[in-house]
Amino acid sequence: MHGYHPFVEDAEIYVPGIKQLLNPSLYPYNDAFFSSHAKLTLFPNLIAASVRLTHTTLEWGLLLWHVGCIFSLLLACWKLGQVCFGSSRAAWGSALLVASLLTIPVAGTALYIMDQYLNTRSFATVAAIWIVLAAIQRKYGLAALWILLAAMLHPLMAGFTAFFALLLIWQQRSRIEASGALTMVLPAFFFPPVTSSYRQVLDSRPYFFLLRWQWYEWLGIVGPVIILWFLGRAAGRKNLHAVETLWRATVGFVVLFVIAALALSVPQLARFAELQPMRSLHLVYILLFAISGGWLADWIFGSQRNLRLPLFAGLLTLNVGMFYVQQQLFPATPHVEWPGRSSQNPWVQAFLWVREHTPTDAYFALDPDHMRMPGEDQHGFRAIAERSMLADRIKDSGAVSMFSALSETWADQVHSLQGWSHFQLDDFELLRTRYGVDWVVVQQPDITGLECPYANASVLVCRIPRAPQATESQ
Repeated sequence: MHGYHPFVEDAEIYVPGIKQLLNPSLYPYNDAFFSSHAKLTLFPNLIAASVRLTHTTLEWGLLLWHVGCIFSLLLACWKLGQVCFGSSRAAWGSALLVASLLTIPVAGTALYIMDQYLNTRSFATVAAIWIVLAAIQRKYGLAALWILLAAMLHPLMAGFTAFFALLLIWQQRSRIEASGALTMVLPAFFFPPVTSSYRQVLDSRPYFFLLRWQWYEWLGIVGPVIILWFLGRAAGRKNLHAVETLWRATVGFVVLFVIAALALSVPQLARFAELQPMRSLHLVYILLFAISGGWLADWIFGSQRNLRLPLFAGLLTLNVGMFYVQQQLFPATPHVEWPGRSSQNPWVQAFLWVREHTPTDAYFALDPDHMRMPGEDQHGFRAIAERSMLADRIKDSGAVSMFSALSETWADQVHSLQGWSHFQLDDFELLRTRYGVDWVVVQQPDITGLECPYANASVLVCRIPRAPQATESQ
């Protein structure tokens, strides 16, 4: 229903790190835009090690891990429903509603509950619910172990969940410290001053700043809190103590991080924007759907009235709607990109040709906005073609938003690609002279002087000849 696309969106950041571990000769140039992430997580090491141990292909390894993460998340939601409501029907309600909404947007955070591809958030999402389960059952040692495992894969998301677990523990012990909240002391030297190039990246990501959210995105904050408040009040009357504890902790959790997000919207604190406190809503949404699904199932199947048919009709309609939306997100790509199956997407076909027919040390340049072009469907060049490329404006800016030291390099390279659609031979030769770029993927079919050994209906793959003056100097 939700589809599978292993090399789209943020996979462009995560997959090259795995491929470089499996083959260190890959990406000899400009690898900082994905290796910066890879150095802070064991994700690429885990996936690469599993591929080596099982002697499978990376494509199958990614799919199996992805399915495993989804299964583990739904199992955790099933258990959470059972703990909260004490019935198997509620457990199934929790799991089914979360399963139906895996790719629903989380307010204005640019997140889904579970992406259509494997990444570090996949593991952090799974760990988050197991942490909540352990905390609500007072298995604090197990919760600490899950937090440690999550931190090794996605430190930021693990931090949000650890904070929530502490709030749960406080609720269970009916004790609130006089300070009223936890404070994370973060040394300013971890967050360098905001340069003009880094400011450019931050401005391209309005979801970093709560005051730039649209009104309907604010509803994504208020709505879950109101729903959980009603469910929590009803839970108190029914002596569902786990649900009551969860809703109290969730409301406090949201309020604290909204305050933090408002504080970081102040220009003087922009250096801390990469903490993205509103991404804490990711956990809130999973809990909202798990609790709501369990409540609905328990109420409908326990009711004297025959409400089962409307329930299934509603669930079916919801799933059809989610399926339709996924089809629109990737209209030029098969709904499930099975490993080994040939792709009909012309951009993917070109990237695969590059992987098979160009040298490992080839250095490419593409339109800096190519991932947003019609028909490209946000496929990552590095992830598929396994070749180095100049920085782009879409995903590489995401790396810059987290690692500001890359901002000057990024700004320089993206600026050199301005006016890409009008580039001629002289412009490409300048890229070769300045950066060493020797190949390009272009859409213009009429560029005189470029040798293009591959072309399809959408793009061409071309070699940049050496400029005459470079030949003479040698």
